Parts: sequence; structure tokens; C-alpha cells
Amino acid sequence: MQKMETRYTHSPEDIRYYSTEQLRKEFLVEKIFIAREINLTYTHNDRMIFGGVTPAEKALEIQLDKELGVDYFLERRELGVINIGGAGFVEIDGKKEPMKKQDGYYIGKETKHVIFSSEDAQNPAKFYISSTPAHHKYPNVKISIDKIVPMETGEPLTLNKRKIYQYIHPNVCESCQLQMGYTILEPGSAWNTMPCHTHERRMEAYVYFDLAADNRIFHMMGKPDETKHVVLGNEQAVISPSWSIHSGIGTSNYSFIWAMCGENITYTDMDMVPMDALK
Repeated sequence: MQKMETRYTHSPEDIRYYSTEQLRKEFLVEKIFIAREINLTYTHNDRMIFGGVTPAEKALEIQLDKELGVDYFLERRELGVINIGGAGFVEIDGKKEPMKKQDGYYIGKETKHVIFSSEDAQNPAKFYISSTPAHHKYPNVKISIDKIVPMETGEPLTLNKRKIYQYIHPNVCESCQLQMGYTILEPGSAWNTMPCHTHERRMEAYVYFDLAADNRIFHMMGKPDETKHVVLGNEQAVISPSWSIHSGIGTSNYSFIWAMCGENITYTDMDMVPMDALK
């Protein structure tokens, strides 16, 4: 079974007087991984598609030809995949690759078939995917977390010691506009990206996970001088427009996958926000 929900874009003025319920309806994705289903969100922010593919007994393939006005899903798109569940497989145009937990894949445009499966239906793979429009075909690349040298940043004093694993990034593989990575906070740390930043040239989506059932993430969004928050549980996602800050704090440590797209693929192209400018 496959589902895809469409979310539209908003200006900062749109959300100024949103209630908590309205804010959650527009930016929060509560269900990502549903057993035996493909569950996607299409955001008009740079036309990113993201979501979860959770195969069990049977393999699953994303079918989005009519919805995108093309002959097949990746005719004019590129795709990033990171598995955060049990062991599984990705079959790309007939080539089947094992995908253990934390393995990733970059799949270029004009790839006709991408089929997802799990090794054990009782412990299914959870493939988080992100797809963006693409103008050029780059080679498919498997990316294992074991081969990535993480960028270590933060410190215990500021509760933000973390490791950033860059999967789809110029240091690892070529892509048109998609960037994707995995951040793991150390025990005792709770903040990500504070001091915060914006990047007007790129939007972003976060999925938070590795969070106990009774813990929560407070995701900060909005213009720096008019911030709001959305509360998320385990394996929930949030859309971050280009004009918005995107920072969070949890009631424990956690992990998250970030995916972004837009005008460039320069990871450091961001506008830092002074702490005294936050309101």
C-alpha cells in the first residue's frame, strides 16, 4: 500500500497567528514508518518528497508516475535512502544490495526500478527516503556509516555534543541538489544546532528517532525574532521552510536524519543567528 500527502508552502506571515493544531497540521508528519506500507509527503517547499518505506513479508516499490506527470518515479528525480531499522535490501534496476541499519544509498535520476525488502519480516527494515528534482544523472553510490568519518561538534557544557554523518554530500558523492545526513547526539546531550541558523537558499526536513516512547523533542521553527515550536515523538518528521530556524531539544539524547535541497549543495551556506536576536 502506498500513500502520499501534499503539503503547501507558507510565508512567515501565514503562520504568525497559527494555533498549535494548525502549526502541527501544516508542518508535522506524525506517521513515517507503517508496516507493509509506503508513506510519503510531497512538500511544495522545493518539491521535496520524503517519508518511510517499511517492507515486511513482501517487497515494496514506489510508484509515482501519474502523480508526477512522468513515466516512472525517478525519471526526473534523484533519491536518497537511509535504513534505520532491521537488515534489508535495495534492488536498483535488477541489482540487489544488502542494507544493514544505518546504511545509505544515493540513487540518480533515470533509475527505473527501486525495490525495497526486509531480511526478517518480524524485524523489518525502515527505509527513510528523500527525493528532489534533478537535472543530471549522477552515479548510484552505496554509503555505509562504517566508511564515513563523522564531524564531531558541540560539548557537554552546552548539552550539544554530537556526531554528524554526511551521506549525500560533495565529500561523499555527487548529486544535483539533494543533501542528506544522520546526526547522533551523545548521552547527556539534548540540543541540536544551537546557536541556530537559517539558509534562505535551501529548505530542510528532519525525522527524529532513537527516542524512548515517553520522551519528546521540542522542534523550534519560525523567523528568528518570532519563534514557535512543534512537539514530536519518536519517528516523526517536520518540514522546515528556507526562512525558518530549525533547532531542537529533547528530553533525552536522540538521532535525526536531515535532508535538504535548493539553490546549491554548499553545506556551510547558512546564516547564523545571534542568541540575542532570538525571540
